[in-house]
Amino acid sequence: MAAPAMVTAASIAAAVRAGTTKAADLVEQHLAAIAAREPEIHAFNLVLADEARAHAARIDALAAEGNDPGPLAGVTVALKDNMCTRGIPTTCSSKILAGWKPPYDATVVRTLQDAGAIVVGKTNLDEFAMGSSTENSAFGPTRNPHDISRVPGGSSGGSAAAVAAGFSHFSLGSDTGGSIRQPAALCGVVGVKPTYGYVSRYGLVAFASSLDQIGPFANSVEDAALVLDVIGGHDPHDSTSIPQPHPSLVGAIQQGVEGLRIGRIADLPAGADPDVQARLDLAFETLQAAGATIVDVEVPAFSFGLTAYYLIAPAEASSNLARYDGVRYGLRVEAADTDSMYGATRTAGFGDEVKRRIMLGTYALSAGYYDAYYGKALKVRRLIHDDFERAYQQADVLLTPTSPSVAFKFGAKGDNPFAMYLCDTYTIPTNLAGHPGMSVPFGTGAEGLPVGVQVLAGTLQEPTMFRVAAALERSMK
Repeated sequence: MAAPAMVTAASIAAAVRAGTTKAADLVEQHLAAIAAREPEIHAFNLVLADEARAHAARIDALAAEGNDPGPLAGVTVALKDNMCTRGIPTTCSSKILAGWKPPYDATVVRTLQDAGAIVVGKTNLDEFAMGSSTENSAFGPTRNPHDISRVPGGSSGGSAAAVAAGFSHFSLGSDTGGSIRQPAALCGVVGVKPTYGYVSRYGLVAFASSLDQIGPFANSVEDAALVLDVIGGHDPHDSTSIPQPHPSLVGAIQQGVEGLRIGRIADLPAGADPDVQARLDLAFETLQAAGATIVDVEVPAFSFGLTAYYLIAPAEASSNLARYDGVRYGLRVEAADTDSMYGATRTAGFGDEVKRRIMLGTYALSAGYYDAYYGKALKVRRLIHDDFERAYQQADVLLTPTSPSVAFKFGAKGDNPFAMYLCDTYTIPTNLAGHPGMSVPFGTGAEGLPVGVQVLAGTLQEPTMFRVAAALERSMK
């Protein structure tokens, strides 16, 4: 069966709330799409067919009784498998969490379900969100729906592929250094990393706590705006959650870009393929034609983002992942004594990329090296933040490529970790600054594969970012 037709999340929810469309029928359409293509794509670690059907029945019953099931009534969602779901396995695509079922829901999971959204499954990812291709999963790779010989990006590759393949109307991912935006670009969908603290991280299994942020994948800018309007906001369970209300993003997207200043980063690091650069150049022309002004800005520390990130993120990961030791939950490899059990469990439970980052982070934090590596990286992070702040005094948003290239073949970068890390050249600096960023599909490049343009904005400037993204999207219709 073909994937369900493209309609907006708002129109779906309106029809379900009015009783003219059944949530149960929508769920069956998506489950049929999953059955048809999931064996070749492997977007999911777990499909929750029975749970989705039961939730749909409850929503239809509420609507039939004249009650409001919520702003996302009947809209299907896939969750990256690093978000806690009560009584349902949450693996982070790692052997070390085998058999673990969280005793609580992540805040975003509970919020979405309260809004009427229906979870259809938990999606595949690079183990503990460490990767740019979803080749590092303990459960095998996810494939790009546009060309199954190519990667979907990562680490949220399963979530991006689920939306691109029509398995769910939207999905959630997490973005630590580009893990929403880069797979969104490679799969041809919208992907948003909001301002750090915009969405609660309570119940998100931590990779790098000062960088991780949850955000949506969607087929349209409008759908992404609606989802963020639902999941954004203060959460007392998350000490880093911003304690203030957020303006409506759905209300912002129709405002257009006339009078906005669009920043072109004059000292942006080279590396984008010609086909990707051509689409970015066209994006600037398109926005200028729509009434925006193009201004050149400089962000000198942008080029330092990659090196700073690969000290800060592994350092935080080495601390966060120390809890996986075979004692409290997940995998346990029996051994002669406790120390041997720790070593055997972590050796068997973690994949190569996770081990690489734990060792790198532990080294950077060790006595005698802390100031030289981790401490210096934190200073560079401040430089990056300050350079962005100066740029946003001259421009309302900045435009860059999302990914340096279109989706690449499986195995093309797996033997060279540094080549893989370069996939996040354009996305990482925004995580370090804590600012929002999003990828918008903007045509195709080599071999007809999707290209994403990245829109960046200052702290809590999501409304302006979405205005620009919506203008780019409209120009493609």
